[in-house]
Amino acid sequence: MNENLIQNTTDFFKEKFGNVPTEIVLSPGRINIIGEHIDYNDGYVLPAAIDKIICFTFNKNDSYTANIQAIDLKESVVIDVTKEEIVSEIVWTNYLRGVLLQLKLKGHKIGGFNCAFSSNIPIGSGLSSSAALECGFLFGINELFNLGIKPIDMALMGQSAEHWVGINCGIMDQFSSVMGLENKVIKIDCRTLDYTYHDADFVDYSLILFDSNVSHSLYTSEYNNRRIECDEGLSIINDNYPEINSFRDCNEELLIGLKSKMTDNVFKRSLYAVKEIKRVIQACAALDKGDIKTLGELMFETHQGLSKDYEVSCTELDYLVDLAKAEKDVIGSRLMGGGFGGCTITLVKKGSENAIKEKFTKLYTAQFNIELKIYDVKISNGTSLYKTN
Repeated sequence: MNENLIQNTTDFFKEKFGNVPTEIVLSPGRINIIGEHIDYNDGYVLPAAIDKIICFTFNKNDSYTANIQAIDLKESVVIDVTKEEIVSEIVWTNYLRGVLLQLKLKGHKIGGFNCAFSSNIPIGSGLSSSAALECGFLFGINELFNLGIKPIDMALMGQSAEHWVGINCGIMDQFSSVMGLENKVIKIDCRTLDYTYHDADFVDYSLILFDSNVSHSLYTSEYNNRRIECDEGLSIINDNYPEINSFRDCNEELLIGLKSKMTDNVFKRSLYAVKEIKRVIQACAALDKGDIKTLGELMFETHQGLSKDYEVSCTELDYLVDLAKAEKDVIGSRLMGGGFGGCTITLVKKGSENAIKEKFTKLYTAQFNIELKIYDVKISNGTSLYKTN
């Protein structure tokens, strides 16, 4: 599937710009096994790059103009790389403008270039297509102009680009898009950016994403609200226990003792953060032992927390997780991504995938009159140059 995408993107580039691309970059989406909404809460996350990608094609064009073609959208933009970036009404271009701004802020000088890109990452499904867009675009420019930017710095610049667009995201999406390794999950310490790889051999289970095919408009405003509520919770903890500056240094007992000093929402958000940080540590231990069943149980617990305490689920996602809980051949499922729509990530026993897909599709469509989209994913490498034969 990716080979066809690469070929079609390359063919488009040749036809549009009249020559072959000098750089082809593959930038993956990501899943997060566990640790949702924890990257901006100073905790640990457990993401991985997947085999759904954006393919970018580039070459220099001896000017100071970037000519960029979004093949899937049938849209294009021309950007003067010497001018100050301003936010555009054409939303997808802002992620790229944000990257160009970061390059200017870091003192990198670049010339003009041609770029065409195409993707098989489902948009709006919580697979972080925006991080793949930022990081793949930056990776290609870095290669094209020999800028020498290190991978971790690319992730941080991608994050800053997304902040410029208006999503106050943590580092997880960009980090996993750049740093992913095949069949490995990355435990990222979001405070220090220290990271360790853990084997992600699910042995008897397949990773399936059930896409609710809904995207509720609450996402951006509520995402930023959750950050504010968590900051307030942490501030109250710190006022009472000055030595505690992070949810990772807090425990449930201490938090419960401060419940009367917090609003109900601030308490629930804080409680979720404390519990989820602990679950990530438990998940790594389970993976290191090959204990996939415990990992699955932790995923179910995470969904419960996201739904009831963090309140970022929705009726459709809760329904899909309830279906999963009722199946003996499913050992874990939860909403993945920011919430209010998108996908559930589900561990399904090999051999029963087709029967479960058919059953869920039938029941979900009957319940909501919405098509259920389904993606099989494998854990793959991060952003990289594609070597042509």
